[in-house]
Parts: sequence; C-alpha cells; structure tokens
Amino acid sequence: MFKLMEEMIYRGLHSPLQKWIILGGTVLAFIGSIMMIPTELVLAKMLPGKNNNTFTIYIDMAAGSSIYQTREVAECVVDGLRDEKEITDMEVFLGMGSPLDFAGLIKGSNFKNGENVAEIVVNLINKHHREEPSYLMVQRLRPEIQKKCEPLYPNTSIKFVEPPAGPPTLAAVVAEIYGPTAEGIRKLAERVKEVFTHTDGLVDIDIMQDEIYDKIEVEVDTVKIARSGLTVKQVNDILYLAFEGMSIAVKNSELYDHQIPIFLTLQPRDKLFRSKDIWDIKMRLSAVRLMNQKGMLVPLMEVVKIKPVKSNPMILSKDLKEMTNVVAETDMVSQVYPLLDARKEIMETFTDEYEVTPVGLFNLELKDKKTGEIYQLVWDGEMKVTIDTFRDLGGAFIAALILIFFLMVVYYESFVLSTIVLIGSFLSIIGVIVGHWIMDLFTPDTFFLTATSLIGYISLIGISSRNSLLLLDFTKALIIERGLEKKRAIAYATATRAKPIFLTATAIMLASTLLASDAVFGGLGVSLIFGTISAVIASIMVVPVLIDNTNLDKHFHLDRYKIKRHTNLGMA
Repeated sequence: MFKLMEEMIYRGLHSPLQKWIILGGTVLAFIGSIMMIPTELVLAKMLPGKNNNTFTIYIDMAAGSSIYQTREVAECVVDGLRDEKEITDMEVFLGMGSPLDFAGLIKGSNFKNGENVAEIVVNLINKHHREEPSYLMVQRLRPEIQKKCEPLYPNTSIKFVEPPAGPPTLAAVVAEIYGPTAEGIRKLAERVKEVFTHTDGLVDIDIMQDEIYDKIEVEVDTVKIARSGLTVKQVNDILYLAFEGMSIAVKNSELYDHQIPIFLTLQPRDKLFRSKDIWDIKMRLSAVRLMNQKGMLVPLMEVVKIKPVKSNPMILSKDLKEMTNVVAETDMVSQVYPLLDARKEIMETFTDEYEVTPVGLFNLELKDKKTGEIYQLVWDGEMKVTIDTFRDLGGAFIAALILIFFLMVVYYESFVLSTIVLIGSFLSIIGVIVGHWIMDLFTPDTFFLTATSLIGYISLIGISSRNSLLLLDFTKALIIERGLEKKRAIAYATATRAKPIFLTATAIMLASTLLASDAVFGGLGVSLIFGTISAVIASIMVVPVLIDNTNLDKHFHLDRYKIKRHTNLGMA
C-alpha cells in the first residue's frame, strides 16, 4: 500500500500539471472556506445555546401598574405553560425578583421591587431524559406566550431568560446611549428600540429606564392640620395604615417566645380605585376621617391637597456619565448579523435628525442637528465579548504561528522551510470552516463557529506542524544518509510517514467525537475532527509539492555533507 502511495507521489512530483492542480485547488479551497463567513454560509457566535434544566420568565408591566394586573399577566403565562409535559413545576414571584441565579446576577433580579414586576422560574425534567433542548423550547414558547399575554395590558413586556453558556452579559445585543441631557437620551433610545423591533433575529427588546407616567401626589397642608387639632404624623400614619398596612399592637401567645404583631390595613377591595381620575381619588379619601384632640372627626380631604404630577425616573449612569441601555436577545441566531443590520439602518434613517459618524469598529456618534448636542452609541453585551474573545484568540493564534516560525528558522536556518511548516499548519482552517458548514446541514438548529471552535483550531497548529516536520526531517535524512535524489526522497518520506500521521489523526478524531455532540464544546470537537482531516490532506499532498519546489541543496545546507547520489533505495 505504501509502495503504491510512494509511486503515485513520485509520478505526481514529475507532473507540473498535477502540481499546479494541487496548489491551485488548495488556494481555491482556502479562499472558498474563508468566504463562507462573510457570505453567512457559516455563522459566527461567541457560544451556542446551552441545554439547561431551567429558565426564567421576566414580566415587566407599565410603570404604575397594580400588583393585581401583574398577577393576571403572570397567571396567563402559567396557564400557557401548564400543558407542557417536560415542565415539572413553576414558581411565581410577584413584585420581586426570583432567587439569584447565574443570569439574574448580571441582569439585576435582586433589585426588582415593585408592583409592576414579576418573575416565573420554570423547571424542566433532566436534559438527558428530554428530547427538546431548553433553548429550542424557549424559541418555540416565546412567541406563543407573548402573543397571548402581552396584549392584556399596554406596554407589557415578557422576556424569556436562560442561564448563559459562557461569560454573563446584560443581553446578547446592548446599545449604550450616552448624552448631555436625559430627554435627548430617552428620545434616541426610543428610536433605537424601534430599529431593534424591526430587525430580524432580535427578540425581548427593552429599554432599561423608568417610564415617565402620571401619578397622584398627596400634599399635606400643615396650616389646616394645626387649625384642626391634628398632627402631620397622624395624617402620614393613617395614609400608610390604610393603603400599606402597619403593626398597631401585639398579642402574647403560649406557643411562641416572642410577641405576635397585629397588622391592620384596609381590605383589598377598599384599596382599589375605580380609575386614576383625580375626582375618584378625592371621593375615596373623603371617606377617611381623623379624630383630633377634642374628639371630633376631621375628613382627611380637609387637610390635604391632591394634585397630578409626573413621576421621577431613575437616573442611570456609567463611569459618571448619564446613559441608558437598549437591550435585545437573539432568537437562535448570531448576535453579529442583527447588530450589523441594525447599525446600518441607524446610519441610514437617523440622518433626518442627527449627523451620524462611525467611531471605531462599530460605535456611532450622533450630533443633533437642531441643538448641536452630541450623543454616543456604544455597542456592548455578548457582541463586545465576542469581539474581545475572537480578537484575543486571533492574537494567540498569530503569536503561536510566529513562535513556531522562528523556532523553525532557528532549527533549519531557513526562512523558506519554516514557511512551508507554517503553511501546512495554517491550511487546517479549511477543514475547520467546512466542517462547521457540514455539521450545520445535519443539525436541527444552527451550528455556529464559536470561541471553542477557534480554541480547537489553535490546538491543531502543533499537530499540523509536527506532520510537516516529520516529512522535512525524514526527507533530509534520506538525501544525506542514503543519497536519494530529491523527488524520490520526498515520495518515500511521505509514504513512510503517512502511517504515523494517519494513526495520530485517527486517535484525535475518535477522541473528539465525544465533544462534537456537546452544546458548548461541540465547536471544539468539530474543529479537531475536520481540521485534522484537512491537516492530513495538506501534509500528504500540499507539503510534498512545496518541498519539491524548494532548493533543498541550499536550505538543507547539503554542501556540508558528502553525499553519494542514488535514485532509489535498492541502490543505497
């Protein structure tokens, strides 16, 4: 078998046409594989979806909504999930966040406190006994639940949140908007949200800022309170007791070591107002009376003023600069491509009010044409982590190539031979990218080129370099020690070293199949499998051609040796 391979390689090295076909085919394969990324045949992402045993549903009602409205929406969500057989149980947290998990820690669940928020924790059966991955379940359920429950009340937002597969981020796509005025930031954020809403692949879109809404303020008239024989504390206490409740006394019990507080408040139906109309509120408060120092009952409305006001939104800042975040999740797609689409639309459509200028790689600077105020749009979230990760891994890859190159220069005292080793290592990228494209054809969801894929590619550099080194060293030994001519030495070295190369490649591929099915490390396994195949093909076909086109007498420094030339091993 190896003798036949030797003869085939030997005849191929004597055929200029075959050599050009191999080199030309390699160049075309390399260019074609690289073009799969910008043409979106292979999609890049930081990490793919992770199959979890739980996920959380965030419910955000319009500011000023009551706890009863929030409960109604939460019950709607629970009813929509009740028939899911793979859900074991659910727990609803009204007016607060759920106990902190990996996702809630970065998304600020512990800071949720208000009648307009709720969280629902959904637990699933173990992933090993479940046919549908959690991320596909979320993708299927999200539009159904949102379509059913969000229309119950205006400005209701229902978001599905899964524990992240990697570094926690606020969202897959985050647009940080900085500016000199809160009104300008709010206006720009609304427009960015509108762009996100019409961008394919983006879901769970929200602005991380309080809404400005109308509310009713009760203002105490201290003069009338004094004339009525009341105190400000009495007025404050009766309002708090009626609508929030408070402890007014204690009860002793033989069953407990401590006293039991007696809590007093109005009945739930008496707390509710028919509407937010100021006259309805005045009528309800007029029924509340206070007893003054003379034992007379004074209507509450006689000592307070009711007036409509605007709410005071929370001021969000970062690095001492006022800002807000527009966030969005991706629906089983890479965050890179929706972001680029949204950025393009912002640059094209915002020119009616702003002068848009690109800053850096993706960020934008927007100058208001009317006021001259300058706003900054900075992209963050998983996109930034992806860019940083791919940049760092790319730097590690370049550093590894440079290090290998200079080590080879020191070893061979030749830049040309070192370049051949480098090319043999670099060509494994063809198998890595094509392998992801093949896997994408046979998987139900998108198979992304991820950070773990690049880790697998970098780890292949040493293996690919070893294959090229084996061929070069054995070719040199055959020329020096057995006096073979160049083409025969290259053919014999390739055929002989093919066996350990194949055995090493087989061991790597078989071991990597255990990783290929993993949700997070599947990219690493696929890179090792298909990258190894590409490296073996490059070692057996491309590297011999490159060596043959090199002046080995010069680069092997053969003038230092006394060599008796032969054409085959039988003559050596």
